[in-house]
Amino acid sequence: MSNDEATIVETSEQACAEQAVAAGLELLLPREVPLGGPRAMPVLRVLPNKHRHFIGAWCFADAFGPTPMAERPGMDVPPHPHTGLQTWSWLVDGAIEHRDSVGFTHTVRPGGLNIMTAGRGIAHSEYSTPDAEVLHGVQLWTVLPAHERGREPWFDGLDAVPAVALAEGVTGSVFVGAYAGAESTVGAYTPLLGVELRLVGGSEARLDLRGDFEHGVLALTDGVTVDDVPVPRGAIAYAAPGREALLVSASRDAVAILLGGEPFAEEIVMFWNFIGTDHDEVQAARDEWMRERDAGESARPRFGTVVDDAALPLAAPRLPTAQLLPRGRAKRRG
Repeated sequence: MSNDEATIVETSEQACAEQAVAAGLELLLPREVPLGGPRAMPVLRVLPNKHRHFIGAWCFADAFGPTPMAERPGMDVPPHPHTGLQTWSWLVDGAIEHRDSVGFTHTVRPGGLNIMTAGRGIAHSEYSTPDAEVLHGVQLWTVLPAHERGREPWFDGLDAVPAVALAEGVTGSVFVGAYAGAESTVGAYTPLLGVELRLVGGSEARLDLRGDFEHGVLALTDGVTVDDVPVPRGAIAYAAPGREALLVSASRDAVAILLGGEPFAEEIVMFWNFIGTDHDEVQAARDEWMRERDAGESARPRFGTVVDDAALPLAAPRLPTAQLLPRGRAKRRG
């Protein structure tokens, strides 16, 4: 939930990165962070990355699990705010209950989707359910374009999305956009693609790509290979616009996510759970959340009160003393 960057590639991983470059790809490697506190579930955060901030409008990606719930407290994220983005929750295993300040509740399970449009501001909480024995999935964010960031908040919870056979032993579940004849009904505010790929061990599929999109394949398990480049769990193989296809294969039963989108041209400031145009905008959102949090339930005009959740809302971290500068889809080099 913070804006920390991914770690620098270590020596053994550098060889994989160089192999990716030879294949015309970038290998984006994750860093492990705790979700909800030091005792909470660890996640692998791959976006934002050291040099690649967005893939299309996808600006944040946390892969988690498979985590046995007997060994961990699971997902335990009390009420917290968001502005200027959409959140997408997709599960391979387990269940997560969403509650928000607009009044929506929905439990997402494998094959379904939770999508929350924060707009001008919303608060929500997320908890893994008591019956979940294993938790495995991904949480994604997309940045809203500037003219949509002030819209009213909303939530959609789906129990199923369209599925399509992509090759022998390979199935795609389309949760946003259109792919291989299947199309999601979910609304997005920029051209996007999101497809879960389930691969039987030993299978492979040619993934046809839109030339005007940039794409990434996010591995949610071990055993995923993209154009003969091994992609570690939690990592992304990135393909720039103009690529016609990728060959994805699996050495064992595997799950990956194909992400895509039209390159996002705007620059933004992203701090904690706030997205804005500049430092002052996220500073104002952060200060307003803290005023409302400290004032109690009777004074929360912007972010509101999460329905049926008595947990203490999370405090926002302090902004750094230095001015946060807007950034675009990739880090400026040189």
